[in-house]
Amino acid sequence: MPIQAEHEIHERRRSRNIGLGLVLLCFVALVFGLTVVKVRQGGLIEGYDHQPRVSLTPLDAEGDAQ
Repeated sequence: MPIQAEHEIHERRRSRNIGLGLVLLCFVALVFGLTVVKVRQGGLIEGYDHQPRVSLTPLDAEGDAQ
C-alpha cells in the first residue's frame, strides 16, 4: 500500500496560500511604488517639526505693500 503524500485538503490549502501570497505581494508592490513616487517629488514634502511654516502662513495686506 503506497503512502499518500498529500491529502486533498492540503492541495486546497496550498492554492489558497499561494493566492494570499500573491495578494500580499501586490500590496507590497503598490506601497513601494507609492513611496518611490512620493520620494521623487521631494520638493513637495514639508515635515512638521512644531515650527510655523512660511508656506502656510497668510500674507498681510500691510506686509505686501512694503
